[in-house]
Amino acid sequence: MTAAANVPHMRIARFFSIFVEPAKVLVSLAGVVCVWWLFAASGVVSTDLFPSPPAVWAAAVEMYRSGTMWLDLSASLKRAIVGFSIGSIVGIIVGLLTSRTRFFRFALNPFLTLARPIPVIALVPVAIVWFGIGDESKYAVISFAVGLTVWLNTHHGMEHVPQTYIRASRSLGAPLAREFFQVVIPASAPHILAGLRMGAALAFLSLVAAELTGASSGIGYRLQEARQYLRMDRMFVGLIQLGVLGALLDLLFVVLGRRVVHWEQ
Repeated sequence: MTAAANVPHMRIARFFSIFVEPAKVLVSLAGVVCVWWLFAASGVVSTDLFPSPPAVWAAAVEMYRSGTMWLDLSASLKRAIVGFSIGSIVGIIVGLLTSRTRFFRFALNPFLTLARPIPVIALVPVAIVWFGIGDESKYAVISFAVGLTVWLNTHHGMEHVPQTYIRASRSLGAPLAREFFQVVIPASAPHILAGLRMGAALAFLSLVAAELTGASSGIGYRLQEARQYLRMDRMFVGLIQLGVLGALLDLLFVVLGRRVVHWEQ
């Protein structure tokens, strides 16, 4: 069979390969739901503590019709996006400075290294005292968590650019600005994107921590409210919402990474 005759078969195979990964995800999720349903129906644990999928679905429909679901989603997404954006920008800028400048490395690295292990939940009371119970305190907590992660990955990527790249650009007479933008940044881009991807996950983690205290809307606030009234079905709805949002954001960074650092694929 000639190469030209293989082209239609290759196109058909490529077309069906698009649906392979989504099919795997659906099969995996269907299996988890089935096991969840069977365990809830077995009576080993009270349905008040471990609701069945239909009960969680009914709670989701109830929250959707009352408008609380969209109110919480919009509030949480706004806080996560603003906090993630601020933290990412600051983390990248500080990472560039500490990795390429001795003064900033000497001045900031010890403080940033000490700040990284501090749990996000411990910063919530401090943020409320400094910025109040409004969204500003949520932005501060999320930005802190995201910024440190993005800084670490940016710093590591910039600091470990292979010296052969640097020597090759300088031997070709490239000025410092061109070397920085066309050699250093592309070489460290995979590390920066990895930091952004980790920061996106931390944004939702710190978001819930910030919303558990001093909030009147948001997924974290709704989880706390459901706990007070022992509404496990609503708590499961909130957990599923966080999982779906986090998975979609992670998928976005995977697609972005394939396009931006395509040479790493």
